[in-house]
Amino acid sequence: MKKSIPLTAVCLAGLILAVAATRPAFPHGEEAGFGVPGDPTKPAHTVRISMIETTDGHMRFTPSDMTIRRGEQIRFLIENKGVLAHELIIDTVQGNLAHGEEMKKNPEMEHADPNGIRLAPTKRGEILWQFTEAGTFDFSCLIPGHRDAGMHGVIRVR
Repeated sequence: MKKSIPLTAVCLAGLILAVAATRPAFPHGEEAGFGVPGDPTKPAHTVRISMIETTDGHMRFTPSDMTIRRGEQIRFLIENKGVLAHELIIDTVQGNLAHGEEMKKNPEMEHADPNGIRLAPTKRGEILWQFTEAGTFDFSCLIPGHRDAGMHGVIRVR
């Protein structure tokens, strides 16, 4: 005799999976040690960042160095002007270096975190972020080899 699973258990399991799929895969819940996802209903200072490869084999963010006020909400408008896919992940240097090692093991890793974005060539996107802590933070392209080719920058939060 086959054992059947009650319909309510199947529905509950489906609901749990659906809710989990809608939450961002952010390792610190909704907050990182340096900030929180931005609120689209509040004003934000806009910072434009370009992603590009150079003819000499380097990869760059422009600008790659910025200073921001603590508590300020930033709308990063990011454009991939290159011919390769790139990403921009905001974290501490240590966090990005550790994440970069994981990316070497799984280079097609998908990101759904509010502090990062991956863009195909010629595409645009944005990250809305509020920096809640002062310090020096990193933004990097963690696709294997890209950070090593120069694709990283510094955010100083004062």
